[in-house]
Amino acid sequence: MEIELEKSWKEALKDEMSTSYFKDLMVYVEQQYVVTGDRIFPKKSELFQALNLCPLDNVKVVILGQDPYPTKGFAHGLCFSVEETVFPFPKSLNNIFKELESDTGKPIHANGNLRRWAEQGVLLLNTVLTVEEGKPDSHAGKGWERFTDAVLSVINQEQTEIVYLLWGSKAQTKAEKLDAQRNLILKTVHPSPLSAYRGFFGSKHFSQANSYLLAHGKKPIIW
Repeated sequence: MEIELEKSWKEALKDEMSTSYFKDLMVYVEQQYVVTGDRIFPKKSELFQALNLCPLDNVKVVILGQDPYPTKGFAHGLCFSVEETVFPFPKSLNNIFKELESDTGKPIHANGNLRRWAEQGVLLLNTVLTVEEGKPDSHAGKGWERFTDAVLSVINQEQTEIVYLLWGSKAQTKAEKLDAQRNLILKTVHPSPLSAYRGFFGSKHFSQANSYLLAHGKKPIIW
């Protein structure tokens, strides 16, 4: 499968992308697109959207999701984000916006497309980059986890003073791969309706992230 990847990531990940597991993963994903047609999300052209919109040198904040929304018309390659036409918002995204409003006073956005964050240096990375319609976690265990671990390792090795927002137990397992001395790692429960009231609401991660960026001479994110 032909891969379109932003040049800084392409260079940083070239060794990873030459491994046999990654080549096997690309064959598997290509087969899924062929066999199931438009039931694999996101679209092939948006597969590496998170990396393409946020070059390695631009990364300031990393938000780690699980896998894409398994609902047609929702996923477009950025974790928690949806296409601009999607209403109402998915419940987790709605809770993210509620916490953002409470934390910063910023009104809830008119749409759920978080591209505006990505273009400011927020890497919106899912742990698994593809999913089949109606089947959450259907592409887990195929190799994506190893690849996205490599992405985090590259950031950890080449960048410092990054804010990592790890929401939920799955995201928090990645903390051991990160240098807590050179970065800010913020953890809380997942923003889903099942857990948001157990610590996500009131976590103030958005304002903490911006305070850290400002303290280290970086431009804050316009959330």
